[in-house]
Amino acid sequence: MENKLNIAVLIDGDNAQAKLIKEIIEEVSKYGKATVRRIYGDWTSQYMNSWKPIINQHSISPIQKFSYTTGKNSTDSSLIIDAMDILHGKNINGFCIVSSDSDYTGLAKRIREEGLFVMGIGEEKTPEAFVRSCEVFTFTKNLKSPESEENEEIEEVEESEVKTVKSKKKATSRKPKVAAAKVKLSKEDWKTINKAFDISTNEEDRAYVSTLGLNIRKIDSSFDPRSYGFRNLTKLFESIDKFEVIKNEVGGLNHPLVQIK
Repeated sequence: MENKLNIAVLIDGDNAQAKLIKEIIEEVSKYGKATVRRIYGDWTSQYMNSWKPIINQHSISPIQKFSYTTGKNSTDSSLIIDAMDILHGKNINGFCIVSSDSDYTGLAKRIREEGLFVMGIGEEKTPEAFVRSCEVFTFTKNLKSPESEENEEIEEVEESEVKTVKSKKKATSRKPKVAAAKVKLSKEDWKTINKAFDISTNEEDRAYVSTLGLNIRKIDSSFDPRSYGFRNLTKLFESIDKFEVIKNEVGGLNHPLVQIK
């Protein structure tokens, strides 16, 4: 995925977490530039209060949508209408829909039909139909890295305890290496990895990790090595007994390969 896409980030304020906005923008930046940033909701309600202090910090434009009928959400229809206007404006070549609502399934499909990149960010409760309609879907539980969580814990303890906590963290950080061969993939993830490997291999029965990643996402848009505690796909494959990761330097850059042991 080239990192030159102009992406419209459209946030359903009723179905997104304000505390993760920094991580959401960072996740989008892996695929392109978040040139359009909008959040939809009824800004007269107390529910949107958590968003108010941070939208300016992240250059997000608030879009007001009043709830005209009890029990009805006008946010989704407004977001969808805006998305179609942006789509036909031809200035954007990618979308990120931040929500856990199945109402955006049709929108994601429509964007893909136009040949544009579409990703989703939401909670694990997100209906599978919406997840599968996106080229990439990231669950919010994976947005925070283990390192950032450790740093937050360290900041919370008193200064006199920092050294003790750091030493414990170092011991904890070694655990993935000890248990690397014992990583337990779900049955569905095993199928995804094996199928992606089969279609990614070259004449030497090796596959570039980058190619593997692309094909894995094509099969399962929600597959994420962070779900298993690994920051990237290379680290995940290094932990699987079946596979061997081979260092492959080209022009001073490492393009790792994977083969069956």
